[in-house]
Amino acid sequence: MLTIPLLKSLPNTVTVPSYNLKDVKISIVHFGVGNFFRAHLAYYMDKILALPECQEWGIIGVGLRRGKGPEKKAKDFKAQQGLYSLTETAPNGESKRRIIGSLRGYLLAPLEQEKVLSYLSSAQTKIISLTITEGGYNIDEKTGEFILDDPDVKHDLANPTKPKTVFGYVVEGLRRRKEAGLKGFTILSCDNLRQNGSVSRTAFIGYAKALDPDLAAWIEENVSFPNAMVDRITPSISKSAAAVLNKKSGVQDLEPIVAEDFTQWVLEDKFIAGRPPLEKVGAEFSDEVGTYEHAKIRILNASHIVFASIGWLLGLKHIDEVLAISKVREFVDNVIENDVLPTLKGPKGVDLQAYKQLIFDRFSNPAMADQIRRIAGDLTSKTQVFWTETMRQALEGKRDQHRLIFIMALFLELLRNNNKEGEPISEPALSKEQLEIAHSDDLKASIELPIFDGWRDLMTPQLSEDIAKARKQIRDNNILEVLPH
Repeated sequence: MLTIPLLKSLPNTVTVPSYNLKDVKISIVHFGVGNFFRAHLAYYMDKILALPECQEWGIIGVGLRRGKGPEKKAKDFKAQQGLYSLTETAPNGESKRRIIGSLRGYLLAPLEQEKVLSYLSSAQTKIISLTITEGGYNIDEKTGEFILDDPDVKHDLANPTKPKTVFGYVVEGLRRRKEAGLKGFTILSCDNLRQNGSVSRTAFIGYAKALDPDLAAWIEENVSFPNAMVDRITPSISKSAAAVLNKKSGVQDLEPIVAEDFTQWVLEDKFIAGRPPLEKVGAEFSDEVGTYEHAKIRILNASHIVFASIGWLLGLKHIDEVLAISKVREFVDNVIENDVLPTLKGPKGVDLQAYKQLIFDRFSNPAMADQIRRIAGDLTSKTQVFWTETMRQALEGKRDQHRLIFIMALFLELLRNNNKEGEPISEPALSKEQLEIAHSDDLKASIELPIFDGWRDLMTPQLSEDIAKARKQIRDNNILEVLPH
């Protein structure tokens, strides 16, 4: 098992922290300690901690839910003193391995509520970072407002000192800071959302206004919400995959992860309580974050979920298997070329054609074994984020829509179909009643599901009819034979 005393005995092929772990202080509280966070923000902070006089930027991780998985993670990280191994693998199969030391602890909030609140209200804390998924910000897609009638939000508003949600925890931490005469901090979203900082602001201020308007006004003046674009492929790790990683690294790690060798982080320089020198470790500060986001969301994330949806219906397991099918790659390439790029403005100096090719090459990396189930899950939330702008541009501009109609039909078929083992795709955004509609044989009923709410006002009876026809075409034929050009 990986522990601090064992670092000296690891194989020399594994890079270990060059800084003294005992000197690391906690300035970042992170909600959502998943694999992406561990391969991205925690990776960057591990490099930061190795710089001179930067040992204040350690992280305490927070999990909000109980359950077998979170409780195992809490136990594992406690046993390993927050350490874990990261394997970075290039498309040619070459790998580098390192031990990440920036995560200096992990708290399971339902069991350690006051500890979480104490970190949030500590004068040392300067950044609250988030990877709570695209659908985790509790925003109504139709109104753009924070949803107050969510059961857990209602609980927190009634019991603000005993919160359940990230909004309840963070705002209670800020209330305590205000009462203690402390300043606020930066709330930094690392989720795949357009203008994720602005979305975070809407969510936390929306909650705070419902709780205490005076506190909300203080938060607006004392908390910053920078927008940021993040990118790195980080697949889920099965027990067998973990065993393989440990065998290759020579590290007995309870929580190993793997990621591609590519990583990107573009941020606005709006950190109200100070920040680490991220520009020294590969991150980029820019006033064009929104433009970078648009390019990533509309090319990378949008194509990723299309590849995954087709792969799911074909019964495949990994995304690189889908990219190996020339008909599928050609179809998605046509979509990006004809339906996305003509209405997309890229960042200054960025070649969108080269960017698209880089993305497809990254998806083709077999070393990632990136699970289709992971990518295709939470389709409703992802579609609203990744496809709304492209769909609105096409419908408002009366552009050709036949490929996009096929994709919308494809998504509805994904919601309806189980895999070969009879398992449905994970769809947390839909209620039990909505899932029943999604799984029904009614080709038109599913069109009313919230998956299309981002452009619901532009839907026409003819468009609904065309989507239903495309669904029947997909259902009655081999999908590879009906991919449009």
